Amino acid sequence: MIASATCDVWIGAAHHDQLLGHLFPGDRDEHGAVLHAGVVRDGDVLRFVVRHIELALPGRDYVKGKIGYRALHPTFIHRQIIQCRNEKLAYLAVHNHDCGDRVAFSTIDLDSHERGYPALLDIGKGIPVGALVFGRDSAQADVWLPGRARCTLGELRVIGQTIRRFYPAPRQTGYADVAFDRQVRMFGVAGQTMLKASKVAVVGLGGVGSLVSEYLARLGVGELILIDPDHIEETNLSRVVGATQRDVRDGLTKTQIAARHAREAAPGISLTEIDGDVARRSVAMQLRSCDYIFLAADSMRARLIVNALAHQYLIPVVQLGAKIRSAANGCLDESMSVVRQVRPGEGCLWCNGFIDTGQLAVEAKTDQERKDQAYGTNEANPSVITLNAVAAAHAVNDFLFDFLALRRPANTPPYTHFHFLKRLIKAVLPRREPQCRECVRRYGMGDAMQLPGFDG
Repeated sequence: MIASATCDVWIGAAHHDQLLGHLFPGDRDEHGAVLHAGVVRDGDVLRFVVRHIELALPGRDYVKGKIGYRALHPTFIHRQIIQCRNEKLAYLAVHNHDCGDRVAFSTIDLDSHERGYPALLDIGKGIPVGALVFGRDSAQADVWLPGRARCTLGELRVIGQTIRRFYPAPRQTGYADVAFDRQVRMFGVAGQTMLKASKVAVVGLGGVGSLVSEYLARLGVGELILIDPDHIEETNLSRVVGATQRDVRDGLTKTQIAARHAREAAPGISLTEIDGDVARRSVAMQLRSCDYIFLAADSMRARLIVNALAHQYLIPVVQLGAKIRSAANGCLDESMSVVRQVRPGEGCLWCNGFIDTGQLAVEAKTDQERKDQAYGTNEANPSVITLNAVAAAHAVNDFLFDFLALRRPANTPPYTHFHFLKRLIKAVLPRREPQCRECVRRYGMGDAMQLPGFDG
């Protein structure tokens, strides 16, 4: 029997399409593959994030079985387990059954795991090994951990512009609080249940992030991680929602104010307040098991760390903000808001030049130097709540439609730039560098690679 513990498997949309095309080519036959997957362990969360797929060639790598119908060839298995061991990635063998939204391992499958996986655990020297079986709209897992504990699949999640989910069998929907009645009429109890089960981080709780935090709380997101090292100042009051003159006098942090405001909007919400810098690894590590991250901080270090989390852990990220620039004669030269979706395998903030290495070097210096750098000069940048609200509303709206799969997957450009002086909205397609040191090297590595940032 398989143990009752569960694990999740996350896979990029391109990999998922490639895998299903191989498993279900239209012949209704059985096919095989092996996934190399990063491992994510954070508290009770055990998640596998797929880095690489090795398709098994029929007749060579996937052959007639001695007991069952077909099986991976021993030579193919050995090559894959050694590669996984060398990269500290999990080994997950895959095959398919000709079925739809319900799938399970056969007795022959499970017996083969009992015979073979103890030896694979020994060869793997500490890496998890296991199997996935796919139906066309379903999946199940039997993963063996060091010590021979086993777990089944909680959820298979496909990370693209739209987030898709697959289970061993259709799930029963529960009950939604009456406070969410009007939005449940739009996306149903199942959607509200997904929001309640979600864990979302907001990095930066200034003019943009404070709005994002409120919107997420009112939508019914179950758990928020709020990160910002700064205290509220009087000049922040025009745009940080929920902030008061008393908060300035009492020296509250922006995180404290955002948490208070979120709790007032949604009393049952779970909140983690971190008055620290996301560039500290101890802070960044707390984001590894998030379902989604909003990046509303303007430092290059925050961009570097959150960009790494997106690709290393396959976490959907959106970077958002507003920018106002005046010409030398004092006239308004640019006024814009930006919403940039960052998805694993689809280009990153590093590829597209949004992480300035010169500023990174400055931000690595003293606290005072970083504070000066955050504003470019000793004079603060202009900021207006309406521009912030455009970015926040569009980013959270995209989260709602993509996270709940309310719209079909599409190849629409994931960057949206709002130029208010020109009354122009531009959709921008990001580029992807084939050898990017960030999104390519880190892709799907999970805990096997150290995050950037500094200790502490």
